[in-house]
Amino acid sequence: MGTWKVEVDKEAKRDLEKLDPQVTRRIERFLYQRIARLDNPRSLGEALRGSKLGEFWRCRVGDWRIICQIQDAKLIVLALRVGHRRQVYDH
Repeated sequence: MGTWKVEVDKEAKRDLEKLDPQVTRRIERFLYQRIARLDNPRSLGEALRGSKLGEFWRCRVGDWRIICQIQDAKLIVLALRVGHRRQVYDH
């Protein structure tokens, strides 16, 4: 059983507030019930590439994306942004 803690940044909280409540619940369930229980949260994500995004990971939940920072030293998965796949990388 994983021991990761999921935290949601204030930007990601704002993103979630703008979404349909059903989508928000689906994303939160993914973060807290799937990611947090993993031994390696990277197994459900993909590393982003590029000079600006290279330190971040993305997780897919349907057409929605969660941009995360995985902090190994603290065992924290920090959700930074949440958005539709067409728009989440524009920020």
